[in-house]
Amino acid sequence: MMAYDIADPARLRRVCTLMEDHGERLQYSVFLCDLSLAERAELESLVTNVIDLTHASIIQIDLGPLRSAAPIRTLGKPRTLPDPNAKII
Repeated sequence: MMAYDIADPARLRRVCTLMEDHGERLQYSVFLCDLSLAERAELESLVTNVIDLTHASIIQIDLGPLRSAAPIRTLGKPRTLPDPNAKII
């Protein structure tokens, strides 16, 4: 799964097109992409050539075959992610 946070409208449209070419839109900026390692590397290269890595970010979550304990990778601006072990009150 891949999601993006991009403020620049032109770059946002370009990344959206790349994502649509590589996956299925789940929400406005969230895509389910079933990619091989080579396809993922190609998409990362294309995206990093479009976005401003100091202000925008793409987050990748490898759902894996079991959809558990998914490793999360972020390209660009770092994001603070919720603690999966935090108790919800």
